[in-house]
Amino acid sequence: MKWVIKPIVFLSCLSPLTVLCWRAYFDDLSANPISDITNTTGTWTLRFLMITLAITPLRKITRWNILIQLRRMLGLFAFFYVCLHFLTYIWLDQFFQFEDILKDVARRPFITVGFTAFLLLIPLALTSTKKMIRRLGGRRLNTLHKLIYVAGICGVIHYLWLVKADTQRPSIYAGILVLLLGYRLIDLVRTKSLKTSVAPITAEDDIGGAARAEGYDV
Repeated sequence: MKWVIKPIVFLSCLSPLTVLCWRAYFDDLSANPISDITNTTGTWTLRFLMITLAITPLRKITRWNILIQLRRMLGLFAFFYVCLHFLTYIWLDQFFQFEDILKDVARRPFITVGFTAFLLLIPLALTSTKKMIRRLGGRRLNTLHKLIYVAGICGVIHYLWLVKADTQRPSIYAGILVLLLGYRLIDLVRTKSLKTSVAPITAEDDIGGAARAEGYDV
C-alpha cells in the first residue's frame, strides 16, 4: 500500500511549487512577485513542519502505522521549502550581498529567529538518510530530531513578528503547535506515570525504534 500512497503524497507535496511556477510563468503573481514567492515558500515550510509534527499523534490515535513511513518525506519537504524560502531571500531580495544579509539577520529579530529555524533544520535533513540512521543509532537520532520542536516554535515566532499587525494566521499556527506539543507532553507524563518500561532503541527497530524521530523513517 505504501508504494501507492508515497508517490501520491510526494506529488501532492510538490503541488504548491508547481502552482507557484505556473503563476510566475503566466505572469499571474502580484505587483510584488518576490513577496509572493517569499510568502508562499515560507507558509508551506511552516505547514509541512506542522504536518510532520502531526504524524506521531495521528498514528497513535488512529493506529495507522503507515503514517510513520511518510514522516521523513514530509520533514524533508519542510526543509526543501525552507531552502527555497532562504534562497529567495538571499538571491531575489538581497542579490547575494552577504554583508547586508548578515547585518539584516543581526538587526531584524524576525529574520534572526527565522534564520535560526533554518539552521536547526539542516542537521535534521542531513541525518535523515538510512545510512546516518544506522550510524548514529535510534536513541541519538530521537534526541537530535527533537530540534524540530524548536524549529517549529522559531517558525511561528518568525511569522508572528513578520506580520506585526494582522496576527490571525500566525496565531492559528501557534495554536496548532501548542496542541501538537501539548499532546506530546501529556503522553510523556502519562507514560512516566504508568512506569512503562522502554526497550533500548536501535536504528533497526520498527515503530518503537529509530522511526520515532521526527522527519524520517526506516
